[in-house]
Amino acid sequence: MNTDTDRSTTVHDVVIVGSGVAGLSAAVYAARADLEPIVLEGPEPGGQLTLTTEVENYLGFPEGVGGMELIQNGKDQAERFGAEFVHGTVEDAALDERPFELVLSNGDRLRTRALIVATGASARWVGAENEDELMGYGLSTCATCDGAFHRGDDVLVIGGGDSAMEEALFLAKFADSVTIVHRRDELRASDIMAQRAREHETIDFRWNTELLEIHGSQEEGVTGATLVRHPEGHPKDKLDDGLEVEREEVDVGGIFYGVGHVPNTDFLADTAIDRDDDGYLLTSEGMTTETAVEGVFGAGDVMDPKYRQAITAAGTGSMAALDAETWLDERAAERDAAPVAELEADD
Repeated sequence: MNTDTDRSTTVHDVVIVGSGVAGLSAAVYAARADLEPIVLEGPEPGGQLTLTTEVENYLGFPEGVGGMELIQNGKDQAERFGAEFVHGTVEDAALDERPFELVLSNGDRLRTRALIVATGASARWVGAENEDELMGYGLSTCATCDGAFHRGDDVLVIGGGDSAMEEALFLAKFADSVTIVHRRDELRASDIMAQRAREHETIDFRWNTELLEIHGSQEEGVTGATLVRHPEGHPKDKLDDGLEVEREEVDVGGIFYGVGHVPNTDFLADTAIDRDDDGYLLTSEGMTTETAVEGVFGAGDVMDPKYRQAITAAGTGSMAALDAETWLDERAAERDAAPVAELEADD
């Protein structure tokens, strides 16, 4: 087992930032290729999937599998092939020179020839009371993942953008009723998405309304919610200002947050990595995980604002590892031909 000192002085072949499904898949492939990857586990090891109690749409598990179990199995598999897991959050990345250097929040530094960014995207939460306790127990940020558990339920969708409309339209396939709760009296969603939601017979709207409290328990799941309303919108702000708001208790079997995701890419802000306006990694055109910086690859939700599924994250994780392996193999010939002094300086 490497010590912290060993890791800071060694130039690794591959460092994988992130330990969700994408990072674990990349770790398995990289480790099987004898690249001895270092996998950095951030403050929430395992990523978004650990918030899902039951995963029913992951290939190979006909009876479903717990999100935490799937993550732990993936970690065990990666470790079996030689991946090493290290707790740490990347504060800064120096990618303009080789080897790359990562500065961790605890002050440690890691140097690597290739880097796989699999830091995922964090779903925005709304700050409702009990959301921490009930996330994954009837409260969800992914209708595609958890919608089928709510057949015959009345459910709420929180938000007013395209994400919320997409969640509501998907949930309408299963739920008895879907109510979109939005803090203003007009939607941010695109015209086409808003029209589809408005015209759907199963979907209703609560305008100028916000979610204040979620009722239920981990044993029972979500059983209801407290909503607040103010005719001028943004009722929570009005409540904080001491103004009167309308309160309503509703019985629901599920609540879905549709207020968007934030890709975890702040540590790349001062690098040459291309990101879109929302912060998602941009990869080269075609079936590749390559980024604008040679030797840096993206995988999972950090570069995928569209699908955001465990199985697609696993797929891009394996792609990133294969791309990194190919890139390192191509560089190996150059390294073998380099003068000894240059190699020593590199390592």
